[in-house]
Amino acid sequence: MIGERGLCDIRISDVADRAGASPALVVYYFGTKERLLADALAFAEDRFYRQTARELESIDSATGRLVRLIELSCSEDSAGQDWLLWLDLWARAVRDSEVAARRELLDSKWRESIASIVREGQGSGEFDQEVDAYDLALRLASLIDGLAIQVTLGDPEVDAKRMGAICADMVSRELGFTWPARRSTRPRRRSAAGSRSRAGADEG
Repeated sequence: MIGERGLCDIRISDVADRAGASPALVVYYFGTKERLLADALAFAEDRFYRQTARELESIDSATGRLVRLIELSCSEDSAGQDWLLWLDLWARAVRDSEVAARRELLDSKWRESIASIVREGQGSGEFDQEVDAYDLALRLASLIDGLAIQVTLGDPEVDAKRMGAICADMVSRELGFTWPARRSTRPRRRSAAGSRSRAGADEG
C-alpha cells in the first residue's frame, strides 16, 4: 500500500483493512507508519537478497556475480514498488532518527555485499587490485540510487537500459574487465537493491 499510494496518503486503518487485521493490532506490532515503512522496506530488501543469492550462487566467477548483480539492480523491473518505498524512506530519514538508523543499516549491508564481490575478484585476479573495494561499492551504490530515482520519476533521458549502461561502464572501467553481453533479468533491487551474491548469501 505504501508503494501504491505513498506513506502520507495511507492510514493505519487502511493497512489493517488490507491485511484483514484490526488497527490496534497493526499499531501493536509496528507502532507508527514510519516504522511500518522501514519494516516493509527491510522485508523487500531481504526478499531481494534471498532471490538474488540463489541465482548468484550458481555463477562461478566474481566477475559474473558482479555483472549479474548490477543487471538485476538496473533491470526493467527495478522501477517498481521497492524503489517507491526507498523514496518515502529517504524523505522520512531526514527528520526521523529511527528511520535514519534503519536506512543506514540497509545501505551498509548493500554496500558491503558489493564490496565483498569486488574483494573476491581482486583476490582471484579478475579485478584491478589497486581499487579500494568499499570505496567503489559506495560510489556504485550511490550511482544506482541516483539513477533509480530518475527512472522511477520517468525521466525521458534515463530509462533502465541507460541506467544499466552507465553502471556497467563505470564498474568495468575501474575494475579493468570487459562487460559481457546482457542476459535476461528477473528479480529486482533494491535495491534495489538488497540481497545478493555469494556475499549476500553469507549474510543470510
